[in-house]
Amino acid sequence: MTNPADIVPFAKTMGITITVMDRDRVCGEMLVRPEICTAGNGRGSPSIHGGAVMTFADVLGAFGGFANLPEGSNGTTTSESKTNFLNAAPEGSIVYGESTPFKIGRRQSVWQTKIALEDGTLVAVVTQTQIVL
Repeated sequence: MTNPADIVPFAKTMGITITVMDRDRVCGEMLVRPEICTAGNGRGSPSIHGGAVMTFADVLGAFGGFANLPEGSNGTTTSESKTNFLNAAPEGSIVYGESTPFKIGRRQSVWQTKIALEDGTLVAVVTQTQIVL
């Protein structure tokens, strides 16, 4: 399967790979590279930057909204997003995301994305609203 994220320049730059894209679930993964980490500042090793976590979740939820667009729509965009940061993801690890809908309507859809490490440790939970353009 061609990586759908490659059509979104910022998602491609972030290194996001979409692994599942259905109307009711979007999954992906992203390597925690040095370029998307915090500095560590002497309090431990570098870990994923909060903005990278939010970007990863936004891409997954946006693809979910896109997969559910009503016919004749021009696209989707995020109108709201809330992130709960729960644990760090160290540099060199891979984060895995799964986005599922709370509600899919004609004018908007609401998605929850869970981002975790390979062992299942939750890094963040993100809730976002995608509006139909």
